[in-house]
Amino acid sequence: MKNLLKYLKKSRIAILLVFLLLVAQAYCDLALPGYTSDMVNVGIQQSGITSDVPTVIRESKLNTLLLFSNKKEKKEVLKSYKLLEKNKTNISKYPLLEKENIYILKGNATVNLSKFFKKTFTIDNYINTNKDIKVNLLNKIPNSKELEQLDIYSLLTVLPENVFNEIKNNANKQINKTEDSILTQAAISLVKTEYQEIGINTDNIQTNYIIKTGSLMLLVAFISMFITIIVAYFSSKISATLGKDLRNSVFTKVLGFSSAEFKQYSTASLITRSTNDIQQVQTLLVMLLRVVFYAPIMAIGGIIKVLNTNTQMTWIIAVAVAIIFLFVIILFAVAMPKFKLMQKLIDKLNLVSRETLSGLSVIRAFSKEQYEEKRFDKANTNLMKTNLFVNRTMALMMPIMMLIMNIIMVTIIWVGAKHIDLGNMQVGDMMAFMQYTMEIVMSFLMISMISIVLPRALVSVNRINEIVETKLLITNPKTAKDFDKEKKGIVEFRDVSFRYPDADYDVITDITFTAMPGQTTAIIGSTGSGKSSIVNLIPRFFDVNDGQILIDGVNIKEVNLKDLRKKIGFVPQKGILFSGTIRSNITYGNENISDLEIDKALEISQSKEFVCELDEGIDSKISQGGKNVSGGQRQRLSIARAIAINPDIFVFDDSFSALDFKTDAKLRHDLKQITKDKTVIIVAQRISTIMNANQIIVLEEGKIVGKGTHQQLMKNCEVYKQIALSQLSEEEAK
Repeated sequence: MKNLLKYLKKSRIAILLVFLLLVAQAYCDLALPGYTSDMVNVGIQQSGITSDVPTVIRESKLNTLLLFSNKKEKKEVLKSYKLLEKNKTNISKYPLLEKENIYILKGNATVNLSKFFKKTFTIDNYINTNKDIKVNLLNKIPNSKELEQLDIYSLLTVLPENVFNEIKNNANKQINKTEDSILTQAAISLVKTEYQEIGINTDNIQTNYIIKTGSLMLLVAFISMFITIIVAYFSSKISATLGKDLRNSVFTKVLGFSSAEFKQYSTASLITRSTNDIQQVQTLLVMLLRVVFYAPIMAIGGIIKVLNTNTQMTWIIAVAVAIIFLFVIILFAVAMPKFKLMQKLIDKLNLVSRETLSGLSVIRAFSKEQYEEKRFDKANTNLMKTNLFVNRTMALMMPIMMLIMNIIMVTIIWVGAKHIDLGNMQVGDMMAFMQYTMEIVMSFLMISMISIVLPRALVSVNRINEIVETKLLITNPKTAKDFDKEKKGIVEFRDVSFRYPDADYDVITDITFTAMPGQTTAIIGSTGSGKSSIVNLIPRFFDVNDGQILIDGVNIKEVNLKDLRKKIGFVPQKGILFSGTIRSNITYGNENISDLEIDKALEISQSKEFVCELDEGIDSKISQGGKNVSGGQRQRLSIARAIAINPDIFVFDDSFSALDFKTDAKLRHDLKQITKDKTVIIVAQRISTIMNANQIIVLEEGKIVGKGTHQQLMKNCEVYKQIALSQLSEEEAK
């Protein structure tokens, strides 16, 4: 996973922007439950009245409330209010002003004012609603008959101080026993009544508050939606860029593989790693940016909001999160091994598919369709069973998570209803708590959802990393040497031995020979004698285990690979063409070649005749792998491609095997026109192809058993003589 970070460096600004946008989105999403709570608590229950301190109050009401205050409270209240002027504007706004004096709050309400009004409004309400209080007061006063005509408030003003204090103390004791939220609600209700007495339209206050709060909720929701779209765009762009860079890195690394590295990984596996595995990593990155970054922000923010809303039910969240984590850990432990297996099974399926498609003609020729169907069905069924297991395991996640969430909802409602009944919280607070809890749980749920992608993606990351971190066996030297121009074209093998990686024995041993410019060096031998192994060492497809190979007097390990391979026109035994046109294939190694040079290369390689017969000539299409031309035509076009680069050294690895004798002879004859000062090395099975070579090297079991011209070898090399006589008559072989 650490190695992925270097591929994300170019996207670090975009990632930072995504993180900041997610913080903004979380802020918006966490604000919505608060607005919901305000809508219910203030907009509906409190009729839009936000404070238990009245903004305006009748003089008579204020004087009444001041009866229950001490000197300090009275001083602060009178300091906070001023008498409202009786002008047209104020009278139209507060109709009662025409008949009675009204006080208006000078500035913002203080905590002390809130405490004062909650206390005094509660005492005032208690006195107004208790019909027996006047009788009880009169019973405590001697000669009370004279006071029976007074109203309760006038009576309070003439009460003895000890009686009045007793009333206030009793009232304060009751107030102290009452929950603060109940006192607040009661005070706000009385503030509403006071506003109505003054003539204020409280319905308009409620409507305006609901519209304002609702508009803010819509605005916040739209901002959150807009941020979500931007985050999705940047996340997709970052992951697509990562995928592109990973594919480039894997492809570039594979291009540098020698045949030894290719043996470690099948072609099907390399294709899977370049496509499916990288797709898994892209999906993981999108989820990391959109979910894993966002979820912790939401969870932390939600917990802070919950603690500010109500701390009496936080245990519910703790229990829910613990259960979710336990479930995810179990799920992860069960699914992880299967995710590892899944990618291997995809490799296997791709391998079987590739082998079947590439060998379709052989399968049909031997009537093995049923066998291949069974082989494919086995690989397909194994993948299906693993997929089903993983999908069934992951399918448990959503119903179990939904069950946990619904249980949480029921628990919150059940516990919250008790707190509402006791007056410890309001309905809106419970609704907000439910929303915050759901956001916290959903955050952990989103993190747990990553467990669906994470195991498989981690496997894919490791598989990609295996390719990227593979140490190449064949690399450029730290300080490359230049070729010796005075020894141009000389290829020299000095005591070369080679064995394939993980092999137990050398395939070639003590090979020593020199191929000179202007001469043809041929290599012949029985199947498995090491002919192709020798020529594959020249362009460093493999490296020798012992000895040295020198070109132009320099060890090929000490020169730049690109410079080395530019000097060699290599034609493999199997003619390989790329999709495109004949022109694009001929100019593959030399894009600056002229049409005249292309025509000459086609002519020498004996390709011109069949190319001219095509409707579009050299611009005719070549399908993938050159499947729309014959094997002999592919070989000839491959030879033309090597001729087009005009190399110092030509290497033909049994490249004439698909040609008829006539075409073979004509091609070798015409080839001499351009190889007068070139070094030509030919691997061949046919004696007729190499009879005229300046030097023939005979191999048997990886060792040189003969070296010389055709005539010399016929006399002194029994192995060569047997090969020649197996193909030619004695007269032809002379």
